[in-house]
Amino acid sequence: MAIKVSASLLSADFSCLTSELKRIDSSGADWIHYDVMDGFFVPNISFGEPVLRSINDKLTRPCDVHLMITEPIRYVDHYAELGADYITVHYESTDDLDTLIDRIHELGCKAGIALKPATPVSVIERFISKIELILIMTVEPGFGGQGIILETLDKVAKAREMADSSEREIFVQVDGGINDKTADMVKTSGADVLVSGSYIFHADDMAKAVSILKS
Repeated sequence: MAIKVSASLLSADFSCLTSELKRIDSSGADWIHYDVMDGFFVPNISFGEPVLRSINDKLTRPCDVHLMITEPIRYVDHYAELGADYITVHYESTDDLDTLIDRIHELGCKAGIALKPATPVSVIERFISKIELILIMTVEPGFGGQGIILETLDKVAKAREMADSSEREIFVQVDGGINDKTADMVKTSGADVLVSGSYIFHADDMAKAVSILKS
């Protein structure tokens, strides 16, 4: 299982995003993780369409958009138009996940479902034939730089089992507190896409940090 690293722009230096994107390219990170927060679904506001519009012609990696917002159906068209490859929405953010997943696919993107730490993996079992990614939040969504919640490792293992039993290619992604000390734990549990922000962006050598996560 080849491990992928998705570099979270939430930890980038926003004053020089073009330089940060070049740094990501040189680091060997596989994807760009783009966290959208609205201040309602989570208690923070990050960035949205204008920032992605300003950098989308500079992206050389798949764009992994994580919508931590209310009423995501109102916005998936916009993010698809701006170059999203994966659009991940929260199970907790909508009452009509079927329609939302179908719309993401109609737009030509791959669909993911994200789960907050307290939400059991079992709730997405009926959607497993329709998605390409399961995102297990290993911290409470909303802020970068948090420590991993160890109890979520069991959820990662259950998500891996569910993905494998589908006999489809479904990534199990983890987001929150991923660094050189926690990477082995989530990989052993079954994660194959590691979102990392603070650890790789604040490292003296980003390429080395990415390599450690993958090794």
